[in-house]
Order: sequence, then structure tokens, then C-alpha cells
Amino acid sequence: MDAREARKELEARRLSPEDLLDLLERQERLVQRLQAEIDRLKQRLAQYEPSCQRDPSPAQPPQDPSAPANASYSLHAEQQRRAPKKRPKKSPGRRPTALKFADAHCFEDVYPPDVPKAHCQLLRQRAVWRLRDGRAVRVGYSIYGGPSGPEPAIPGVTPRCEYGIEILVVLAFLVYVIRISLDKACAVFGFFARLPLSRSQADALLRQLAHHWDEEFETLCELLAQAAVVYMDETGWKVGTEGCALWTFASKAQRVFLFGCHKDAATLDTILPPDVFEGIGVSDDAAVYRQRFVRGQKCWAHLLRKAIRLALLYPRKKRYQRFLDGLLELYHEAKRIAEDGRLGRAGRLDRVGDLENRLFDLCRPYERAVNGETPPDERDFQNLMNELLDRLLDEELFTFVVNPDVEATNNLSERLQRGPALERKTGRTSKTAAGARRRSVIVSVLESLRVNLEEFTLTSVVAEVGRWLEEGISRFAREAERLLREKEEKMGVVDTG
Repeated sequence: MDAREARKELEARRLSPEDLLDLLERQERLVQRLQAEIDRLKQRLAQYEPSCQRDPSPAQPPQDPSAPANASYSLHAEQQRRAPKKRPKKSPGRRPTALKFADAHCFEDVYPPDVPKAHCQLLRQRAVWRLRDGRAVRVGYSIYGGPSGPEPAIPGVTPRCEYGIEILVVLAFLVYVIRISLDKACAVFGFFARLPLSRSQADALLRQLAHHWDEEFETLCELLAQAAVVYMDETGWKVGTEGCALWTFASKAQRVFLFGCHKDAATLDTILPPDVFEGIGVSDDAAVYRQRFVRGQKCWAHLLRKAIRLALLYPRKKRYQRFLDGLLELYHEAKRIAEDGRLGRAGRLDRVGDLENRLFDLCRPYERAVNGETPPDERDFQNLMNELLDRLLDEELFTFVVNPDVEATNNLSERLQRGPALERKTGRTSKTAAGARRRSVIVSVLESLRVNLEEFTLTSVVAEVGRWLEEGISRFAREAERLLREKEEKMGVVDTG
């Protein structure tokens, strides 16, 4: 019964005082229940909106109504969610070639070779950024072609690229050799060459260069597999958050970097296939290299470091120092024999036999059994003894004495990893597998050019790479063809008469 019905019943004298008191009690109970529900809801909302507290403390400063809400459940946040979204500004899109051509600083005509200019007609126009006298200029190229001949290429410009090859080479050198970030590389171009280059443009240019040099990278891998001596080493790397490895391979004329690979036999077989590589592998004593090559040379630097570490950490144990002295004396004697040009192969083999006997005599007095109670330093010392004796049986310690062209250490490949190791320490590793592949291609080609060119300068590198574009074949591909031809002649496939 509501208030209106109660009033009618009271005026008609049909509502007794007892009924009126009963109605009043029910209304009080309802009010109390609703008030309790309101208090409970206010307590739950108090953690989201302090202004909704029932009894705010007098000492609490009043909340600024203009201050933004501190939770996504506030009224302000709800109004923001319901507000119409602003559409992003429409991108201006790619500038037409006609506008770029009109903004060019100078203009040049490109004609096909061996075709009279009178017989050529204009095919299209392109605007390309080039480096001229250390400054970036936009050159407008008018490309002419013959009646039925192919379109001539712009000298020093890769297909479908608006930047000269010299800009791509400088950018790759700054990012992967000097090892500065893309943003800093763009700032260098802007400051020194006045070239407006954004980070996204620089990233796209490196991607194009890696795609353009992908065949050269594969050719370098083929040449490496046919090398007489290959130095190799590996270290940690990351692709995103995944831990992986950086593997470096170095021969006399090739440098191959594998960023973001797995340190396993499958990766090693991909670079140095067992049925192809017949050379000498110089490496440390990692398990992936054991019993892997026809002839091997273990790095003496790794062995000596272990002996030096024991002698320095435990100076009171004089036998560690005596063993180190004997091992160093043996190593220096092997180096002296390797550098002796008067010895022939037979003489070197005799000297190697003497060296192996001396090493065996040096290690035998220190051989002891190892168990769970053996101290850590004794365990390390015995592991070093076992490593030396195992490699001695495999004939992989004095290969450099028999072959003077082989070094006793793999420091060559270790030096190639110093720069990337610093990048890894600062967290500047590869973000994606595609980025690791791009880095592998560009770094391998640049470092291989370093050892093949008389001078590793921008002028020499641009001249070499420009020759590849003009002739359609790289220095590495030409060398691979020469080796293949020699192999076929040796096998009697090609008629030399």
C-alpha cells in the first residue's frame, strides 16, 4: 500500500490505527535496507572516486574539480570513451615523379650504348639523390632508349631506387661498421651532406641493399667452402628476446658473418659442407668442431688462457706455474719451427713428432683421477690435461707447424666479433630474423671488400660496386666462375685443346 491508497483508506475510516502503525514499520524497514545498500555501494566506489566517500575527513584537502580522474572508471574517462574519435590526418602519399624531377638541382641524359642518339626516344624520367663533392644533390635523369632495345640503367643506381649506390654504401658503413644507430646515421647525412633522410627511409634503403647483395653473400659462402684454411668462432647474439649465436668465418679472401643462427652441426654443415670443404678448420675445442674436418688446428690461445688462469688464481700451487712454463716453452718452440723457412715437409713432420712426445711427457706426470670430492681447480686442471691429450691424439695441435700458412690461433675470427660483441652488451642486437639476415649480408660483403681492395675507402668501394652494376657480375661471382672452370678442367670436363 502506498501513501495515496493509505490516505483514501484513512478518509473512508477503513484504516485502523494498528494498520497505520504496521505500514509505518514496513516503510522504516524498507528505508533502512535501501540505506544499507547505498552505503555498501559508496564503499565500493570510494576506491575509484574518492569524492564519492560518505564522510570525507575534514583534514583532507578538497579535490580540484579540474584535475583529471586517476582511474579508467571515472566519469571523465567515460566521457572520453564516448567522445567521437578524431580521424588521423590523411598521408600526403608518394610525391609524383614529375614534382621530384622539377625539384632536381641538375639534369642528365642517359642513352643506351651503341645506339645513335637520333634513333632514341624518351622513355621516362627519374629523380635520384646523389653525392657530389660531399654534398647531396638531386639529379634529374632523362632515360632514352632505342626502337626495340632495353632501357639503359642509370650508372651507379640500383633498380627502382631513388638514391645512388654511394649513399647506400655510406649508410651501411655508418650503421654496420661504425655501428651507430639509424637516427644518428640520418643526422650525419643531414649535417654533413644536407640530405633529408628519415629513419624509415634509411631502414628501407638498407633492406634494398641487402636484397641487392644477397647473391654476393651466397657466392661468398660458396667461395668459403672451397678455401684452403678457414678460421671460425662463435659468440652469443639475440633476435628479439630469443638467444642465439653469431658465427664468423674467415679465409684469406672471404669474410662471412651469420647473425642469429644456431650453434649446431646443421649450421656448420650449411656453410662448410663435409662433401665440399677439404681445407683446414682452425677453431677452439667446442664440441661442434670435434672430428669435423679432414685436418684441424685447435686454437692455442684458448688452451694457454686456461693454464694462465689456474696459475694466477692459485699462486701457491707451484705445479700450475711449472706446467704453464713448460707449455709456453713448447708453444714458442713450435712457433719457431713453423717460421723456419729452411725446413721441408719431411723435416717439419719430424719436428712435429718431437713436439708431440714432449707434450705427452709434460702432461703425463699430472694425470690424476677425478671424483666428486676433487676441488674445482684440480678438476679444471685435469680437464685441461684431457683436452690436450685428446687433441694430441687427433693430431690437431701442431698442424700450423706442418703448414706454415696456418696460424696457431683463431684470433682472426675473434677480432671480427669484437664490434658485434660491444653491440650485444649495449642491447643493440637484431629485432627480427629478417634484420639478422640483412645484417649478415651487408657486413659479410663489406668486410670481404675490405680484404680484397688495396684501399678500403668510399671511393674504392663505390667504384667496385658500381662496376658490378655496369658489368652485371661481381668480383666474387667472377672468382667463383674461375674456380669452377679450373675444377672442370682438372676433371677433364672442359676440352682445353
